[in-house]
Amino acid sequence: MSSVPPTDQPHAPAAAPAAAPAGSPVPAPGASPAAPAASGRSGTVMVLLGAVAAAALVSSGMLWQKLSAIQEQLARQSADAGAQAIEARTMARQAEELVRDTAARLSVAEARVSEVALQRSQLEELMQSLSRSRDENLVVDIESAIRLAQQQAQLTGSLEPLVAALKSANQRIERAAQPRLAPVQRAIGRDLDRLTRATVTDTAGLLARLDDLVRQVDELPVQNAVAQAAATRRLSAAPASQGAQPADQGHLAWWQATLQRGWEVVRDEARGLVRVSRIDQPEAILLAPEQTFFLRENLKLKLLNARLGVLARQFESARADLAAATAALNKYFDPASRRTQNVASILQQAQASMKAADMPRLDETLSALATAAAGR
Repeated sequence: MSSVPPTDQPHAPAAAPAAAPAGSPVPAPGASPAAPAASGRSGTVMVLLGAVAAAALVSSGMLWQKLSAIQEQLARQSADAGAQAIEARTMARQAEELVRDTAARLSVAEARVSEVALQRSQLEELMQSLSRSRDENLVVDIESAIRLAQQQAQLTGSLEPLVAALKSANQRIERAAQPRLAPVQRAIGRDLDRLTRATVTDTAGLLARLDDLVRQVDELPVQNAVAQAAATRRLSAAPASQGAQPADQGHLAWWQATLQRGWEVVRDEARGLVRVSRIDQPEAILLAPEQTFFLRENLKLKLLNARLGVLARQFESARADLAAATAALNKYFDPASRRTQNVASILQQAQASMKAADMPRLDETLSALATAAAGR
């Protein structure tokens, strides 16, 4: 701003103040003439301060809007980051599953490769066997068939696979008509004679008997089943009494017949209250009714253990289980019952049919085949 230079002209005399109206305050004689200018400056300052405050308010509002926008952007970015993190976890989980699937497929592929390698080795052996002479192939085939029959006989407990394999080998040797295979034919004949004379356990029949015994356990009567025996007697006597009832009712009144039937029921019940018998094993009489279920289940378990022993060719263990089942049968069940006697006889037959005889071996035939394969 440019400043106005002061002039040397004398100031004009100030006009005399106008007469103040009546009732207006008279200014003090010592008041300064610069008071209105100061008040104007203070008003300007207030206007400037108001403008600055308004500008500050506007700027703060704009900053608040920017801050709100930044916060919203940060919230969106954090939400996007969370979604990306979830997606990354999902992709990582899928990658792990893919890795596991790939590992499983790789293991399957390795197993298949090993199987293919095994098949290749078997194929090579087959090609080598095909490249041999006719006699060598015949000897190898007979030996393989006999060894396979031995395995089947061990699994089934029957001599039929061995007998069938030896007969088939004898027929093939007869058709070949090779003199160098005559010792093998003689050895096969001797082994056939030994197999026909050998006796082994009938595993299939024995298993069928044990299964039948397991089914009959629930029907066996125990020794202390007094009420059940009395009820059985009354039921068995009921048809006979019904057959004789029409002849008796011809000369008896209805009330006399009713009294007679009531007297018979009371008499049977009174007879069932007291029973005099010889007790050799008190624990069988003292058996509680709820313990009968566990007694039958234990007997079933013994029979099933014997069945497993027969399947595993453990005849000593199976025989011991059958002996324990026989002891429990004679101890807790009614020996006068026909079902109990039938089960006891089946147990005795099963124990008698268990033979611990070893499966006959075909060492003579196998040694003759080995000699023929070696060319001696």
